[in-house]
Amino acid sequence: MGNFTFNETKIKDVYIIDVKTYGDNRGYFMETYKESDFKEAGLDYNFVQDNQSSSLRGVLRGLHFQKTHPQAKLVRVLKGEVFDVAVDLRKNSPTYGQWVGVVLSEGNKRQFMIPRGFAHGFVVISDYAEFSYKCDDLYHPEDEGGIMWNDPEIGIDWPDVGEIILSEKDKVQPSFADSKIEF
Repeated sequence: MGNFTFNETKIKDVYIIDVKTYGDNRGYFMETYKESDFKEAGLDYNFVQDNQSSSLRGVLRGLHFQKTHPQAKLVRVLKGEVFDVAVDLRKNSPTYGQWVGVVLSEGNKRQFMIPRGFAHGFVVISDYAEFSYKCDDLYHPEDEGGIMWNDPEIGIDWPDVGEIILSEKDKVQPSFADSKIEF
């Protein structure tokens, strides 16, 4: 499919996307998104917002979602390396409460396609990382939801990065059972 290889994961509708790059002594070029290729792969999204963040080693952002305005996200790393995670919150899904993770880096240039109905988070593995994501709905701050990053019921196998650095809101996220969120 052109410049993209769409790899299915153990959770339906979540894809790891390998991107073909073209390089020479000047550097490289790559497409990061092409609507027709994504639609041909069954990933029909109308992205309306792009976001970018920078973080230091050990920063863990997540596990986040929007309650009534869920967002599909196409995520990638511009600099550094992160371990990125999606948790299935779709009520009728056979993988409800399960997670899938992938290392995204400036070196592997992989992307992670996370559909609506998932909690999302990542931890920075490298000394510094720049993270970029496309969303198919706008961010609504009043609609934020979250689950504690280390919930034992979900059991994410986060890599050892030393000290985990959390925002104040992520320090007090509810457990998976207490969040009572189902899409």
